Amino acid sequence: MATTDLKLVHNGEKSLPERVADQLMNLIRTQELQAGDKLPNEFELAEQLQVGRGSIREAVKLLVARNILEIKRGKGTYIAQHTGEIQDPLGLAFCSDQFQLAFDLLEVRMQLEPWVVANAAQHATEEDCKKLLDKCQDVENNIRMGINHLDSDKAFHRAIASCTHNVVMPKLIPVIVYSVDLFGALTRRSLKNETIIQHRAITEAIMRHDPDAARDAMILHLQQNRDSLQLIKEKLNQSKEKENTSI
Repeated sequence: MATTDLKLVHNGEKSLPERVADQLMNLIRTQELQAGDKLPNEFELAEQLQVGRGSIREAVKLLVARNILEIKRGKGTYIAQHTGEIQDPLGLAFCSDQFQLAFDLLEVRMQLEPWVVANAAQHATEEDCKKLLDKCQDVENNIRMGINHLDSDKAFHRAIASCTHNVVMPKLIPVIVYSVDLFGALTRRSLKNETIIQHRAITEAIMRHDPDAARDAMILHLQQNRDSLQLIKEKLNQSKEKENTSI
């Protein structure tokens, strides 16, 4: 790696580790490093930036906390998978009423995801469509084998976001992913056949480059999710009422 890729970082109002982290981010961008790529070792980075190895370690810790880097013991420092994506960036886990949170997330998704799939249908390449079909099939295979399908479900939604070729869209994925996890927990992953059918419809519409059909399929998917969640909540409330009257 050429020394011109990194600038010296002894000036500025930020702390030294923060400035080193900024320069490492610049390295990632200018070198177009991708998930799984390895960074130079600590000694090389310290030498090029003319800072102590301790500052390099602190900078790496900052980027690990932001899910930009990951440390593999005995191997080195690598670009993280789903770079920069934090599991719960909005602190949704602290919402006390998880059912209401699930409904609110579905309301947000209803505004966002129909546009996403329509955009995906317009911009997906042949390679995008192949990857999306593979992810759709993974969900179906896991469901049919009785395996927890939530991880493959989240990968399916990430694949749709990638099809848009909109650089902002993948950054919104944590909200969708959190909703998928929460919905699966509250419904105990009960909508298995519905998931297969609806994911197929969304995938096929994107592969046909039919934005209207993709939008309609996603709206139906989210509406059925909302209706199922409402039914489960009502049954839970009825069960609680029976318990209270029997006391």
